Amino acid sequence: MLLTEVATKLDMTPERLEQDSLRAYLERKLRVTESELFSLARRYGVQTVFELDRAIQAGRFHEPEAFEDYFRFDYLENEQSSVRELLAKI
Repeated sequence: MLLTEVATKLDMTPERLEQDSLRAYLERKLRVTESELFSLARRYGVQTVFELDRAIQAGRFHEPEAFEDYFRFDYLENEQSSVRELLAKI
């Protein structure tokens, strides 16, 4: 198995390699997610999807123009939370 071969060449256990690899993957995923969240937050001048919703309700943005971004923002916030929870378990 490739995992065992790589672990052996790196002088570590397969379990440690697997754990380190998983952590690295999740940390990268978190950085990408947070980068996308930051971009959306800057675009609309808000910090959370709830603030974006209030801004739409207040008429600062037209719903059709912010529709997809609203759902993307919500999805990314949930993904960020999930990845952080997973990282805490490692």
